Amino acid sequence: MVGRKLFDLTQGWGGTHPFGVPVFVVTHTAPDAWPHQGFTFVTDGVESAVRQAAEVAGDKAVGVAAGDMARQALAAGLIDEFWVDLVPVLLGGGTPFFNAVTDVPLVLDDPDVVQGRGVTHLVYRLHSRA
Repeated sequence: MVGRKLFDLTQGWGGTHPFGVPVFVVTHTAPDAWPHQGFTFVTDGVESAVRQAAEVAGDKAVGVAAGDMARQALAAGLIDEFWVDLVPVLLGGGTPFFNAVTDVPLVLDDPDVVQGRGVTHLVYRLHSRA
């Protein structure tokens, strides 16, 4: 699940998401014409988008893009783990990973760590909420 900002920024990945999965785009207004299959534009909020994505995913996980979509899903109690990929690049700006989180503190379990070439993958499970 992604927000319209990321969808627009990536130009809809040219119609093919890099992970090859169905994409649910949370937006206030769906585009008039989108010729590519595998994209669903959801205009009734994050909870609806996650529910629809879960129906399509079946027993597989639903991913939520970081930023405001993740914050909204977290506030709705829809996040049970966080995947963080650390890459040694300093960008000097951007959108905060979680901005204006209000249901704090969140306690995360120790991460599962996978060291890759030029990246460290961290998976944190949500242990408890405030």
